[in-house]
Amino acid sequence: MSLILLKGGLLDVDPGLFVWIFITFILFITVFAKLAWKPILSALQTREESIKDSIEAAERALKKAEEISKDNEKALKEAELVAQRIRTEAASEAEAIRADKIEKAKDEAAKLLEQARATIEAEKRRALQELRNEVADLAIKSARMIIDAELDAKKNNKLVDNFINDLSKN
Repeated sequence: MSLILLKGGLLDVDPGLFVWIFITFILFITVFAKLAWKPILSALQTREESIKDSIEAAERALKKAEEISKDNEKALKEAELVAQRIRTEAASEAEAIRADKIEKAKDEAAKLLEQARATIEAEKRRALQELRNEVADLAIKSARMIIDAELDAKKNNKLVDNFINDLSKN
């Protein structure tokens, strides 16, 4: 193992090989700098700008999304207020319509009651008039019967009793 370290080991430096590797490296760097360095830097710069633009676009989109979200929340709150107002108005209108219908029904009932009372009163007057006419006819008939019959007291009393009995039956 010690032989390997003394001759041709890994840590031995060959000055000729070192010079050629150095010249090749310098040549490689020069060619690389002339031919590839600018396109690589340009591509990196383009990529950097593209990433920067993408980040800015994402930030703008995020801000816009936040604004839209706020606008949507505001619109939702306004819509809820409008809906509440509409429900309140609808309830008021329904109550007003209900009250109106109740009032109309009361008026209609009052009119019907008044008409019924008027009809009953008219029928009552007509019935009383008919009763008066009938009583008058009966009185005239009774008077005629009394006059036609003899003016005897027994017969007169009997006729009056019969008349009273007939009146109570009717």
